[in-house]
Amino acid sequence: MDAAEFRKRGKEMVDYVADYLEKIDKRQVFPDVEPGYLRPLVADCAPQDPESFEDIFKDIEKIIMPGVTHWHSPYFFAYFPAASSFPALLADMLCGGIGCVGFSWAASPACTELETVMLDWLGKMINLPQEFLAGKDGQGGGVIQGSASEATLISLLAARTKTIRWVQSEKPELTEAEIMGRLVAYASDQAHSSVERAALIGAVKIKCVPSDDTFSVSGSALKKVLDEDKAAGLIPFFFCATLGTTPCCSFDKLLELGPICNKENIWMHIDAAYAGSAFICPEFRHLLNGVEFADSFNFNPHKWLLVNFDCSAMWVKKRSDLIGAFKLEPLYLQHHHQESGLVTDYRHWQIPLGRRFRSLKLWFVLRMYGVRGLQEHIRKHVRLSHQFEHLVLQDERFEICAEVVLGLVCFRLKGSNELNEALLKSINEAKKIHLVPCHLREKFVLRFAICSRTVESTHIKFAWQHISQLATDLLKTWEQNHH
Repeated sequence: MDAAEFRKRGKEMVDYVADYLEKIDKRQVFPDVEPGYLRPLVADCAPQDPESFEDIFKDIEKIIMPGVTHWHSPYFFAYFPAASSFPALLADMLCGGIGCVGFSWAASPACTELETVMLDWLGKMINLPQEFLAGKDGQGGGVIQGSASEATLISLLAARTKTIRWVQSEKPELTEAEIMGRLVAYASDQAHSSVERAALIGAVKIKCVPSDDTFSVSGSALKKVLDEDKAAGLIPFFFCATLGTTPCCSFDKLLELGPICNKENIWMHIDAAYAGSAFICPEFRHLLNGVEFADSFNFNPHKWLLVNFDCSAMWVKKRSDLIGAFKLEPLYLQHHHQESGLVTDYRHWQIPLGRRFRSLKLWFVLRMYGVRGLQEHIRKHVRLSHQFEHLVLQDERFEICAEVVLGLVCFRLKGSNELNEALLKSINEAKKIHLVPCHLREKFVLRFAICSRTVESTHIKFAWQHISQLATDLLKTWEQNHH
């Protein structure tokens, strides 16, 4: 394909994507395929000779679309939202076109510098304390990671290195292996599984701190576990606080937890993957109070801030903590500006070496929506979740299972877990809308997350009528079969 054909095909692809997104509500939200559906539809091996673009293009509808779950459909209410907007798509195109691999400042100065500035912009939008911003001469700063899981892992590994060095300076007789064997990380029993996975990869023990009846971790709960572990000769070194847990969007009590972590010399990382975007609205900013005690903080603009995946924003108070843990300087990666102090080499802030020019997406979206436009997007989603909550509360067969703070409603039929499993099964088999469940204590609960950029009040009403009707049908047969 030469540049001339690329121009033509590129326009066709933009039209195809625009049509796809504009008419996505006409497509069934969840596919009708069985595992292994795709293999018989494609050749056994790559073609020896080139094929035409027309043939490939035809195969999108024939082979790919039948197996796509339409995350951007206004009938998609599963997981948490995946952000998408036209400015971000255009920026991703430019990112692919420039095609740089920005592991160091010299590898592409704009790629590094725009990222530093965009994370300052974003930090100011959520009113992050000054220490987290790079500014002209700050100690902190932000970096774009691929996902919140990566941000958690990076902060855990940095905390591990920092603690090992500190313990060795206090007790030189201990080997690194002996210290490693005694390190413990902590997180809520509601925290995302990626926190446990970070501890697995980091080869350290992790303990769940029990959450209270609002599914939040309090200071007293953390203190109890810490006291037990210190008495047993263990070394607590890392606590991951969650703002907006995956099951029910609960918030750990930062103002109680932060001072404990600071006093005990424990690295506090805050995972606000979903909820963080809402902090750009003054009325939700109080949910971040206590961030001043944290060592690192992360949220995902690629969930709820209209920036397509992947774009996970992470800030640290002391960037030397990250760089100190991961810095290696082979000659082929060195450049003559690196000691100037003005330069960030983001390879020391992340797991991979290579990185895409992801800050372009942030730059386009922040400029084309403005802070006000983004606030309106968040507020609309929160209004719609309260609309759904209101509909659920009007039906005495149902109950709400956790406080509705942002764009997630946890609800269920009053009755057994089996009954609710059957309801979810009938919802997802009908494929008019898509939901996923969670467990809250012993209860099987349905999660209704406001996801699509284009979702409106009418889609919420439709979803509720549909769920309500399926519940009516289910309860009829259920009563006959269970008496």
